[in-house]
Amino acid sequence: MKILTTQQIRDLDAFTIANEPVASIDLMERACVAFTTWFTDTFNTPNKIGIVCGTGNNGGDGLGIARLLKERGYNVQVWLVQSSGKATDDFNTNHRRLPKSVPVKELTSPPERQFESVDILIDALFGSGLSRTPEGLYAEVIQAMNNAPARRVAVDVPSGLLADKPSQEPIVRAHYTISFQLPKLAFMFPQYHAFTGEWVLVDIGLSKDFIRTAETPFCYVGTQQARKIVKPRSRFDHKGTFGHALIVSGSYGKIGAAVLASRAALRAGVGLLTTYVPRCGYDILQTAVPEAMAQPASHETMLTDCPPNLETYNALGIGPGLGQAKETATALGQILEKFGKPAVIDADALNILATNSALLHLVPQGSILTPHPKEFERLVGKWANDFERLEKQRQLSTKLKSVIVLKGANTSIATPDGKVFFNSTGNPGMATGGTGDVLTGILTGLLAQRYSSEDAAVLGVFLHGLAGDNAAYDKGMHGLIASDLPEFLPAAYRRVVG
Repeated sequence: MKILTTQQIRDLDAFTIANEPVASIDLMERACVAFTTWFTDTFNTPNKIGIVCGTGNNGGDGLGIARLLKERGYNVQVWLVQSSGKATDDFNTNHRRLPKSVPVKELTSPPERQFESVDILIDALFGSGLSRTPEGLYAEVIQAMNNAPARRVAVDVPSGLLADKPSQEPIVRAHYTISFQLPKLAFMFPQYHAFTGEWVLVDIGLSKDFIRTAETPFCYVGTQQARKIVKPRSRFDHKGTFGHALIVSGSYGKIGAAVLASRAALRAGVGLLTTYVPRCGYDILQTAVPEAMAQPASHETMLTDCPPNLETYNALGIGPGLGQAKETATALGQILEKFGKPAVIDADALNILATNSALLHLVPQGSILTPHPKEFERLVGKWANDFERLEKQRQLSTKLKSVIVLKGANTSIATPDGKVFFNSTGNPGMATGGTGDVLTGILTGLLAQRYSSEDAAVLGVFLHGLAGDNAAYDKGMHGLIASDLPEFLPAAYRRVVG
């Protein structure tokens, strides 16, 4: 699913109006109906509803929603914040259509405690039509909305939030955001979650032809896109068809990382797997992952040398549980230089690269780096906001000619050609030690099966999150552990393949 800019969405609206064709007020009505349908499905008790409207088209949406909710038996109150600018034509039309039984109060001064009388407060003040930080009366209205004890629901975009550039408060802190047709870029970032709350998309019939041809580097990955990536299996395929992966992982006390990555690579479908561990991990790995070939390193407690016969492997995953000893850092450089093919680089391997920047040039082109935010900060430095963080991620991807997977909610995947994919799967139950090791295994397994780095990253991250969702559904988020994920990976595959 594409993520378009605010201007592209305006163009999409205009194209739909001109080419469907449909009157703009009728397109607004579709948006109002879609919002109201979601609202009545979610809040089906006779609560008192307050709707705060500006005089633009977002306010017109709010007035249309007020009419539709009144028709469905809800107790509705409208507050209208008058602006110095001219009201839009569609706003005026919906203002005339509003039943006289819906009370409308014009706000020309701070609302003080007026919003405390409602159970649910609908924000239709600005939507995506805003281009700067709210000031004056608007800022005071937003603050009063946030102070009210009501549940807050934003129409399209929380007022004050800029869809595709950094925002500053005041911003409505919505519990729900009901967005029309397509997600906004700001929705992808943790910095703005406190304002969007749970965001939901509703279809209002905007032109699919326009969306299909619109150019954007940003995409929100769902099941359909993941399904297109999965390679079918032939009757006469064999284990050699699906590649031989090498995972280099573990140190004394952290052999579990090697176990998790190995189990995940196998569940991801790799044909053969060799895991290179310190000697202290050999018996553990042979027992815990019998399907993997365990290869012991020369050192008892850490990795200090290069695995033999690197040329025989189709893919390499390196980093989980390695530690950051000087000898391990030297070995990492040797392994990356000798392997020379795309590798999955995670955890301590990333930390070693961050503290030994001279090794960065050894990262093979087409590799997949999988930092969490703190590891990413060590690589690129601090950022002022999440838009700047995204730009740093794209720059690092271009610099290394590799895919950068920045882990977290809506994990972002940046490719060297400037594209960014945001993931739709996963849940807070996955915020536990070892889930990143599982992702390393999945990605390594997919690379070994000769998926491109981009496809391996997009599909692997999606499957990883979906396995986490399956595990959370079965076990609950609070009790989820990393070793659950490989066991739920087959079900994730089945769901994607359909």
